[in-house]
Amino acid sequence: MTSSTAVAAIDCGTNSIKVLIGEVRPDGTLDVHVRDSRVVRLGQGVDQTGVLAEEALERTFAAIDEFAAVVRDHGVPPERLRFCATSATRDSSNASAFAEGVRRRLGVEPEVLSGEEEAALVFAGAIAAQDPKPAEPVLVVDIGGGSTELVLGEGGERRAVSMDIGSVRLHERHLHSDPPTADELAACLADIEQHLDASGVPLEQTRTAIGTSGTIKTLACGVMGLDTYDRGAFDGAVLSNADTADYVDRLVAMTVEERRALPYMHPGRADVIGAGALIWTRILARVPVSDHVVSEADILHGIAAAIAR
Repeated sequence: MTSSTAVAAIDCGTNSIKVLIGEVRPDGTLDVHVRDSRVVRLGQGVDQTGVLAEEALERTFAAIDEFAAVVRDHGVPPERLRFCATSATRDSSNASAFAEGVRRRLGVEPEVLSGEEEAALVFAGAIAAQDPKPAEPVLVVDIGGGSTELVLGEGGERRAVSMDIGSVRLHERHLHSDPPTADELAACLADIEQHLDASGVPLEQTRTAIGTSGTIKTLACGVMGLDTYDRGAFDGAVLSNADTADYVDRLVAMTVEERRALPYMHPGRADVIGAGALIWTRILARVPVSDHVVSEADILHGIAAAIAR
């Protein structure tokens, strides 16, 4: 695929790095040709140290080398490639070493998104994929490794926040036992509730809730009883908030090895997904709707659309 409309979007978060390569159609919709991800845990220890660990950088650079080869194979020129880094890079004191490694491998300057920019791209990606248009206000939620984005939109107005809680950050901060103890879970939940209280996003106004990100999609696989991580099965699924909460109760009680044995669970997510799952259930407990939509379209789609404009 070599075309002036070919685009490549890379999102490098705290736990995973993802790439999307596609073609922008004349009507502005995106025809996805490649979507891939690697769990690299770039944010390993950042919450405590403020530094990107050397071994985490090595894992991430190895994944970027793979993605660079795929981008070249699809003929995407540098001016149609956008590399966005999020929570872990925002919080690290040695981000310059990471940026230099990206420049050498991809020939582009990495963009370290602010929390507000990240939230806007998440919202744009998720909303563009909804057909028919959902009832407003629409809440879009992206739970990452280091941060969680909440965006409530109605018409052209949005209330957005990026909270410094995510699956890796909260796991490292609170959930030290396998499985977590009741006290550890209580501390994690209290941390989540404190951030939600301070978020400034009026979740009680939500009429449609949309969840994206690997944590939410993996939970959807569990709620739906899937035999594999099947994007086609969960994309657009409408799931009960109560069923999701029941599944999360079972999930957080499992050991890491029991989670890894689940057929849809990425092994690099198994240790930290409990913390991310708790974030999702506490958000769902605050919205006045009984179900939510799971969306495959996420920040990558928002980045790709922004390149094409």
